[in-house]
Amino acid sequence: MLIERIMLVKLLVLTLPLHFFFSCGDAFSYGSRPRNLGSTTHLRSTVSDDVMRSVTNIPSTSAQLSQNTFAGKVEQALMQRFKPSKIERVITSWRLAELGYEHREFVGDQQAPPITDAATSRCYQHAPSYVPGLKATAWWDNAGDDLAWAKSLSKSFESIRDEFTSVMSAPDKLSEGNNVWAGALSTDAESYGEGWKTLVLLNRGQWDENNAKLFPATSRAINQSGAPVAEAFFASMKPQTSIKPHSDFTNFVLTSHLPLVIPENGNNKCRLSVGDETREWLEGKVILFDTSIYHDAINDSEEMRYILMLRVWHPDLTKEEIEALQFIYDCLEIPELLSDDPGTVFMAEQRAKMVKEFPLIGSQASGGFGGVKGGKKTKGKAKRKKGRK
Repeated sequence: MLIERIMLVKLLVLTLPLHFFFSCGDAFSYGSRPRNLGSTTHLRSTVSDDVMRSVTNIPSTSAQLSQNTFAGKVEQALMQRFKPSKIERVITSWRLAELGYEHREFVGDQQAPPITDAATSRCYQHAPSYVPGLKATAWWDNAGDDLAWAKSLSKSFESIRDEFTSVMSAPDKLSEGNNVWAGALSTDAESYGEGWKTLVLLNRGQWDENNAKLFPATSRAINQSGAPVAEAFFASMKPQTSIKPHSDFTNFVLTSHLPLVIPENGNNKCRLSVGDETREWLEGKVILFDTSIYHDAINDSEEMRYILMLRVWHPDLTKEEIEALQFIYDCLEIPELLSDDPGTVFMAEQRAKMVKEFPLIGSQASGGFGGVKGGKKTKGKAKRKKGRK
């Protein structure tokens, strides 16, 4: 009966799909819940740009959740599996989500240099899935130079791009993929418009076997980079389209782009704005930014724009916090993890482990979320093929 109840509650909690097949941090939120803005202060804006300028006060989370609820059972399991003092922020985050709290904050003071004009700035964070105490910086500069995984991806740029353009030029081969170029599946993603599509490789640590086999060089490059990646997918954007200012709702993952095909590369035709700063995509240059802060994009060219997009755990999270957050998502996917029967729990744990394994035969196993457990990197780069599409 417990599992039946858990399955019922799971359906009630997850009114969103397990992931959207497009670039939306909502894809990594806890799911749709009743909205509770708590104590909210609205700041009068002198501009009209679809940015809600308001701040909220975090409500008390001192009370434990009822163990008769799905959320309470998840909390209890977290307490049993981890030392509570090590995952205090994750427990707070889960309780806030259960309260329906949506965090809103002006984060201009966290930028470099600080931004002080809250009435006109777009440096507002909106995160219904919120872990307290994480740095909220719009642009994580020099990520491609300072982070080993970003350097690794940059070095793999040509082989990733060449594989991508090769598959794109072969419609019969592309048809072998799963949910190829799927669009938004939720009204929460209306700001993306119809011009934004994705092709998923990795979702919440689980590889899409069909798509990984369709793009083996790319999948291996991600897996071998050591990136703390939770999601990975190709994203397309049609010419002469834009994405409205929006938040991706989650502050404990950052977003990284490896631009693959940028029309009129270097001529500022394809641009991304995060907070108050706008930058252009440049082929082969890895960028890292915080999509819990209002952001928008535009393709002002006459051709399609393509990128490889990763969602990576926020650098301020500890190893224990990442594991605890992953356990929450495992419970949402596999509620048998909360069973009172040890045998059922064991089988569920094996399933959770299995779905994260790297699917390509002959490659080293993933260390979870794109990490690497030993193995050597594939040598050599594919020669660039002629005739992009």
